[in-house]
Amino acid sequence: MTALRIPADLLPADGRFGCGPSKIRPEAVAALADEGAHLLGTSHRQRPVKALVGDVRAGLAELFALPEGYEVVLGNGGSTTFWDVAVSSLVERRSAHASFGEFSAKFAAAAAAAPHLDEPCVVTAPVGSVAVPVAVPGVDTYAWAHNETSTGAIAPVARVEGADPGALAVVDGTSAAGGVELDVSQTDVYYFAPQKGFGSEGGLWFALLSPAAVERVGRVAASGRWIPESLSLAVALANSRLDQTLNTPAVATLFLMREQLRWLLERGGLPAAAARTADSARRIYAWAEASPYATPFVADPAHRSPVVATVDFEGVDAAALAATLRANGVVDTEPYRKLGRNQLRVGMFPNIDPDDVSALCACVDWLVPRLDA
Repeated sequence: MTALRIPADLLPADGRFGCGPSKIRPEAVAALADEGAHLLGTSHRQRPVKALVGDVRAGLAELFALPEGYEVVLGNGGSTTFWDVAVSSLVERRSAHASFGEFSAKFAAAAAAAPHLDEPCVVTAPVGSVAVPVAVPGVDTYAWAHNETSTGAIAPVARVEGADPGALAVVDGTSAAGGVELDVSQTDVYYFAPQKGFGSEGGLWFALLSPAAVERVGRVAASGRWIPESLSLAVALANSRLDQTLNTPAVATLFLMREQLRWLLERGGLPAAAARTADSARRIYAWAEASPYATPFVADPAHRSPVVATVDFEGVDAAALAATLRANGVVDTEPYRKLGRNQLRVGMFPNIDPDDVSALCACVDWLVPRLDA
């Protein structure tokens, strides 16, 4: 099956459709090899790298049009680490979660395992659909994912109606950030990693903190709770204000992220990026709806992600399809490993050209009748 050769005129110009790590622009890689070469291997405590961190923080503040008093904080480890940071440094007594896929479930599991916290309240929904937390008396932190990367379902971002005064809204923006419009004021903590919409590598987390979140961080830090230094949001905040991290960051990751932020801002910022991903989404969902063998996995169009598309197949071996695409240089269309569905998953972050998404659909249409021939 992998011996099938797709005609060159059908292939996308760039065949990378991964959902993380995602496509990095060749221009950014070239800049890293040129200008970035003077930063790699130098001290992260000295001005050149601290200026790089400052540029990234300023770029994020501009991209998200941060409200007065919000701060950009960063640390080592990625979004998975941030769940432990939040459990250690943000949740006071009890959290409430919405679980509708692999990643939103993991944050809820981390809170449930924490011995210093009360049992969390968890609202669940089947994969392919969406859930959001509901108000529960005594809950001080509400958490959910903006975009569930495993399923391609996107949830609304709005404060929980009826929540106790002072309760925080903590939203995982990992696969949505940089490609979906957002009113940051509806959150107290919006956190993400750079290896998806920000066209960089993994290993860092970023969080946009409201004044209320900053106050909460200080209060928890002063409570006497034991918090490992690497999981202390108070320590990360203090270091971020100095344009540095507690321990050595990946300088190449920061450099690539700065290049991506410049690229996004030069092209119109978040509204333009969101329009680009929406264009890609319209193309792939329209193709799947018109196809005799493909169907969008997320049934409700309002919940279909503009940055991650999952498409179910009937009568077609999706694994064989993905393998044949890979053999032709069209890579990372495999479904999320734990979902166990006969489907493809397609990244549509701002770096991915909508025309390449259309080309991918054309390649699938060319391959399907030939897979069993």
